[in-house]
Amino acid sequence: MRGVVLVSGPPGCGKTSWILSRLQEHRGPRVYRRLEGVDPEGRPLALDGGLDQAFLHDQIPDLRELADGSQDPAPEAEGLLALIELPLFGPEIPETLALGLRPDRHLHFGRDSELPRQDTLVFGALDSWSLDLVTEVWDPASVNSFWFELVNGAYGDVYRAKALVNLPDGRGFLFNWMVSCSGTQFLPLRSVAPPHGRPMRLSRLVVQGKGLDTVGLQSTIADCLLSDAVLELQQAPRRPRGEPLPATG
Repeated sequence: MRGVVLVSGPPGCGKTSWILSRLQEHRGPRVYRRLEGVDPEGRPLALDGGLDQAFLHDQIPDLRELADGSQDPAPEAEGLLALIELPLFGPEIPETLALGLRPDRHLHFGRDSELPRQDTLVFGALDSWSLDLVTEVWDPASVNSFWFELVNGAYGDVYRAKALVNLPDGRGFLFNWMVSCSGTQFLPLRSVAPPHGRPMRLSRLVVQGKGLDTVGLQSTIADCLLSDAVLELQQAPRRPRGEPLPATG
């Protein structure tokens, strides 16, 4: 596969996983851009706070970003594969999103046979809530318990949940869950944060559902995050010869 390809489909249908596989297979220059879709009534669709972009760049370090959806990447390099992801229920591209886009192909989940078929949920109107977690580090046992509670209705009727989380050993994971699918994807990041304080990479929780208990969510999450003192206790043994945390400021 080469050229500029627009890949659209409903939330949770597997767009990002399919895009990752195609980009990993490609041996030439690779470009990616995620557009924010809208539903038929004009509401934003499947806001993810940059999680897909961050995960793909972690998995493919030389992946280039298409900075502007109206920019044509085709002249940049021979053998280029540019994949543009668009959350969209139907295959018709809204005119406001099509301006400036000149894809060589448009593939839509549920229409094109070369894409995997998977049951997807038609959302309708849902509440959306997100929490910026940059620099935060989770207690491993607590994040597993919290996630189980979250997707099983402890904080409201959750239809979709995604998160990038940091663990004290420097690892990061993308958590990806949707009510119409079985189980959660726990996808490890390739990059490992050094044991020198709080990681600065993107970390965020995005939830869509109905009747969300955002106060309860924030309270529980606060209890799951490590303090500076506890984080230092866990990081110190991982530094060479027990080197102290470098002074800051």
